[in-house]
Amino acid sequence: MTKEAGDFWKFSQAGRKLAQWHLNYETVAPYPVAEQTAGLKLDPAKDYLVQKMSFGRKDKAVDKTTIHYNSQITLTGIPLAAYDYVVNGKPALEWILERYQVTVDPDSGIRNDPNDWCREHNDPRYILDLVKRIVTVSLKTMKFVHALPALNERK
Repeated sequence: MTKEAGDFWKFSQAGRKLAQWHLNYETVAPYPVAEQTAGLKLDPAKDYLVQKMSFGRKDKAVDKTTIHYNSQITLTGIPLAAYDYVVNGKPALEWILERYQVTVDPDSGIRNDPNDWCREHNDPRYILDLVKRIVTVSLKTMKFVHALPALNERK
């Protein structure tokens, strides 16, 4: 087998693995980041509501190892390597923080509330666990990408 043929199969196998991780992102094990909780009311329907997530701060600098999920829940210990997986110029985790927030369109007044899906499916932790799952998928993705052979392009 030529080197090119061997490389092709390595890329093919990596693609299959990546497809499985990305297609099944909702069922992968959430990454074990720490959940710091304060003031929980022991009412999951309310405790896990999200308005707008934000990064932590250390001495006025952004701390991406910490995500403030809501006023009662903070996730800590997020590996910075999770931000290496970039989709359309932005880390996947940042897409989640940007998209999973309550917004109201100024022109139509239409309210977009990601908590609605959680309520409809009786899964109050869905968004919180999604953040953790995206950490897992991001780390796995970069592990596969870094294991790929060098790409020897013809000129």
